[in-house]
Amino acid sequence: MARTWMSVTVELLGGRGEDLWPYPGRVFAVGPRHTFWDLAVAINDAFARWDRSHLSMFTLADGRLITDEVTGAELADSAFGPITASPLNIETAKVARTVQLGEEFQFTFDLGDDWTHRCEVAVAKIDPEDQLGVVPASPLPYWGWGSIPDQYGRRWSDDDGEHQTPRRPTHPHPMRMHTWPNRDLVTGLDLSAVYTSVRASDVDGFLAAVIGCDIDDSLQLLGSEIPSLLKQARDKVESVALSMANRLILRAWEGDEELSEDLVACLRGEPLAGRVVPVDLGMLSAELEGAHTTAGGGFLDLVTGMTFGNDFLDVAMVGREAAIDVEEEPERWLHVESVGSREGWQDMADFIARQRDASLQERLQQAIEGRGAFRRFRDVVQHEDIGTQWNNFSRDRQVGRARAFLAQRGIRVGTPTDAPSHGHERPLS
Repeated sequence: MARTWMSVTVELLGGRGEDLWPYPGRVFAVGPRHTFWDLAVAINDAFARWDRSHLSMFTLADGRLITDEVTGAELADSAFGPITASPLNIETAKVARTVQLGEEFQFTFDLGDDWTHRCEVAVAKIDPEDQLGVVPASPLPYWGWGSIPDQYGRRWSDDDGEHQTPRRPTHPHPMRMHTWPNRDLVTGLDLSAVYTSVRASDVDGFLAAVIGCDIDDSLQLLGSEIPSLLKQARDKVESVALSMANRLILRAWEGDEELSEDLVACLRGEPLAGRVVPVDLGMLSAELEGAHTTAGGGFLDLVTGMTFGNDFLDVAMVGREAAIDVEEEPERWLHVESVGSREGWQDMADFIARQRDASLQERLQQAIEGRGAFRRFRDVVQHEDIGTQWNNFSRDRQVGRARAFLAQRGIRVGTPTDAPSHGHERPLS
């Protein structure tokens, strides 16, 4: 027989709250006609599982799921990974048609105990008769190691019985730290496409812009648009809205809990938990952070949602038409005190901690030490071509802080005419 079969190495990383080391493994021969269900059964056989009344799921490097239809629908509101579209059917999707030579993917058995496996396709195909001596009807392991137990006593893939056990890694495998799918392979979010679709009331365009993308650094910006989209097409947006509400709770940045509560209220058709004001959070955050003010702080108009710097109190400076009179309608105005750049420095530090490249981390860390930190940081970010990533991260944090500032004063962001059932916030440009 020709070399038409794949060789797939499967290592068990851990489960039921335990990280394993060394990782026990098996190497499988997988034929062109074998489905992911066939592979799941073979893996569970090889790893000695006798209770098969649990769910199985594969996750590809680009975030696509392979499972049954019911489980796929339930996972659409998951708080991990990219927003998912319809999963591939585990019973019909062929392994050889879905993954390529050299690719890596994940297999999870029992979504409660979370037995997590790393699967890697070899870079060359094999002839099953050469490797196994037979052409099996289903995927079959032809090599293995680890204490399942292993029939040859191997403890890791190249164990020769003479060397000490390799040192355990300092940190658990990324698949055990909810950092899979690989963020480097997941499509980055294009916020301009998001806002273009929102302005055009194009729900399908919005979904196309977010599905399959890494959205977890832009939850405030995206979540602000969800209430209006729910009113247009609830059936299409509901699972995305619930996923964002769950992600916000897990992320737990400033303002995330409040936005999650607002999204849940919109889903339930309940009133928002406070006075509803159509606040432009972009303008408000600029005043709070002191980015565009010279007089330090300003006032929020609780009727229009617009924010004005202290300069607008001076008729001589801005003119009678533009000036505001806070004393004439004191209940209409909320004072906004600028907190300056201290939060911005912490944003830079937290952004640096999220970088995987140790060399880049070091350069960014050096940039924020001492005077001129903001300028040096921006220079490095632009030079490394991660400006869009930083801008999305920074804006999301600022908008979240502005939302939390309002919530502490009993104010929720939305359109008063829609209260009590929905909130809406204009796009940030």
